[in-house]
Amino acid sequence: MRDQRLTKLADTLITHSLKLQKDEKVLFVGDVNTKPLIKELIRTAYKVGAHPYYELVDEELNRILVSEAKEPQFELQNKWNMERYQDLSALVQIVSEHNDAEYGDVPQEQFKLAMTITKPSNDFLISNRKWLLLNYPNQALAQKAKMSYERFFDYVMDVCTVDYKQMEEAQKPLKALLDRTDKVRITAKGTDLTFSIKDIPSVMCFGENNIPDGEVYTAPVKDSVNGTISFNTPTLYHGITFNNITLTFKDGKIIEATADKTDKLNEILDTDEGARYIGEFAIGVNPKIQEPMLDILFDEKIGGSFHFTPGQAYDDADNGNRSSVHWDMVCIQRPEYGGGEIYFDDTLIRKDGLFVLEELKGLNPTNLG
Repeated sequence: MRDQRLTKLADTLITHSLKLQKDEKVLFVGDVNTKPLIKELIRTAYKVGAHPYYELVDEELNRILVSEAKEPQFELQNKWNMERYQDLSALVQIVSEHNDAEYGDVPQEQFKLAMTITKPSNDFLISNRKWLLLNYPNQALAQKAKMSYERFFDYVMDVCTVDYKQMEEAQKPLKALLDRTDKVRITAKGTDLTFSIKDIPSVMCFGENNIPDGEVYTAPVKDSVNGTISFNTPTLYHGITFNNITLTFKDGKIIEATADKTDKLNEILDTDEGARYIGEFAIGVNPKIQEPMLDILFDEKIGGSFHFTPGQAYDDADNGNRSSVHWDMVCIQRPEYGGGEIYFDDTLIRKDGLFVLEELKGLNPTNLG
């Protein structure tokens, strides 16, 4: 029996996110657990006259490939990817990880090698093709979210099908404010941070590349970050969970980094020069995502949060930082998480997770349903 919520989600992905057109070619990539959604996506793609294709992958097999591949294989993979992406109109990556520690024992240098060599094809996809990333519920994700599978499935369907048109309209005043702002100051427990975003573009996210969605991002001027930030949510990087990360900056660079795994944290931040500089600053605004669940596609959208990202900057909000690392770290500023403030050019714009400027109040949960 078909689940009408999956039908609705597939329609959102095809018509809103991808805006798929007649005769466009789209590839759906997922594992065997995601088949119910892929079936609905194929049906919906056919309805708009597109040409759908699919690929089923396996994270255990991929771990072996990444762990043991040598440079020539990554080069061949990049060539294959480029040829495939050039022949596609759109790609949908559906993630349903059963073991988020699967890649925990892969050497960091292998990740760096893989990402460096396959960067050209990945950059081509992101810059020249329609693409979409989303998560599909499974038992492991439900356990991380501390929910029964049935409740978690309902939750994912709910947060993935919010009114993205309304969200788009509500984000416009925040983008306009970011685009004319110079100095940002963030304060919270263990946090007093300043930086400039002058002349760095801001980007609204309302369900076009990520599902679920709900953030507006930019980047700090590379050498402008000073002060200390403490993150109050756990974060996952390449299969390793970190808690209580604190970063101290001087002239843009992370000069001190501590966590429950301080040595491993610093090993990652020493991957390359850019890993100790920030590539993204973003404000989360999804009203239906409230608690962290060690899944960055959800956690970075938490209402009342922001994230600060060591590593690579995005091309459309580019501060010039280059790195094989891009690590979103999330801080929630709602009262139950200790509160906090965000100031733009010395004007308070958000306090304890709620926007206080009249033009931004449409992003608060009571107005953004």
